[in-house]
Amino acid sequence: QVQLVESGGGLVQAGGSLRLSCAASGMLFRFNPMGWYRQAPGKQRESVATITSGGSTNYADSVKGRFSISRDNAKRTVYLEMNSLKPEDTAVYFCQSTQYGLTYWGQGTQVTVSS
Repeated sequence: QVQLVESGGGLVQAGGSLRLSCAASGMLFRFNPMGWYRQAPGKQRESVATITSGGSTNYADSVKGRFSISRDNAKRTVYLEMNSLKPEDTAVYFCQSTQYGLTYWGQGTQVTVSS
C-alpha cells in the first residue's frame, strides 16, 4: 500500500523559511517522479515543484528562486525547502507521486505565512 506522509508545516512570519518533508512507503520510490502541490482556501490545487527520478526539477513561476525541491532515495523522502515566504504562499501543501499510471497523494500539511 502506497503511503505519502508530509511533515514540517507550520506558522511562520513573512520572509521566513520552512522545510517540508514527504516520506514514502509501499512504492518504488527511486523510479518515481515526485511533486509538491498546494491548495489555498477557495482556490484550485496547483503544482509548486516537481522532481523526476533522475533529479530534474521544475518550479511554478511564483516560487522560482525561493523554493527548492530535492529527494533522498536512500531515505525515500522528498523535501521542499521554502525561503522568503510570502503571505500568498499560505496553503495546504500536498506530496504527490505516480506509479504504474496511478496517482497518489499525501494528507497535506498546513503552511501559514503571517504578514
